[in-house]
Amino acid sequence: MPDLNRRQFLNRTALASAALALSRSSPAAVAAAARPASPGIIDTNVNLFRWPFRKLKYSDTAALVAKLGKHRVIEAWAGSYEALLDKDINGVNERLAAACRAHGRGLLRPIGSVNLAWPDWEEDVRRCHEVFKMPGLRIFPGYQPFDLGHPDLPRLLALTRERGLLLQIAFSMEDSRVHHPAISPGTVVAAPLIAAMKSVPAAKVQVLHFSGNAQGSDLGQLMRETSAAIDISRWESNGMVGRMIGARPETKSPRVPVERALFGSHAPYFPLETAILKLIESPLDTAQLHAIMQGNARKLLAAA
Repeated sequence: MPDLNRRQFLNRTALASAALALSRSSPAAVAAAARPASPGIIDTNVNLFRWPFRKLKYSDTAALVAKLGKHRVIEAWAGSYEALLDKDINGVNERLAAACRAHGRGLLRPIGSVNLAWPDWEEDVRRCHEVFKMPGLRIFPGYQPFDLGHPDLPRLLALTRERGLLLQIAFSMEDSRVHHPAISPGTVVAAPLIAAMKSVPAAKVQVLHFSGNAQGSDLGQLMRETSAAIDISRWESNGMVGRMIGARPETKSPRVPVERALFGSHAPYFPLETAILKLIESPLDTAQLHAIMQGNARKLLAAA
């Protein structure tokens, strides 16, 4: 399919309403521009509740749901900020599941968490799957007191594979320059994950807020040697989505296959509009847009 310019993109996709809202069009104009048949967005990286170190604008779940719906997000995979520091992981997962039922209006899909540093984490896996009916788990190495070299990581991958669950791994939550002085999450590196995934090749894994090292070698290795998917929340600078998947003319080869790139906003820490604009500013054709907006996410969560 031919590349879409900005005007064609706004006219043909579900992002029309979001882009027009950003330009402060009237509600009537937004409604008129949105086409019911246009694909919505599956946001694979949001979190509920309060960020531990400052209040965010959309820390209220109902407000976040309204914001997502305003920009044609039809499904959001929601983790919990409480999982970063709380020692009662079962309580974290229980509150997350309850909030998604109460406020999600069918939009929120709860993604539970386990903490490999705490005892009986395997029971938390079971409860997330069997009791809370969650489609996946999310871990926060660095904030949770372990790194990806933890000896139980292959076991976690094996359990998620057996249960058909997705494992999301948050490589960072914020710029290291603004970390609270009371904590030191450190840098989470990909090499141990690559080694663990080789031992459990059928595991479904998505890395969140990950751009790789400055040389890009770890991202390249992750893409070559594993089947991990990745969200776009950390892809910054003008046209970066296009460059990453090889859609720009000057890009010789993609760093990430388009079929493994998923929409992720990192909301509410990042504004949702930031991720939407990443799609608008890149020269993506219709197939690439649909894949990143929702198609790849649906395939990833499909039963193995």
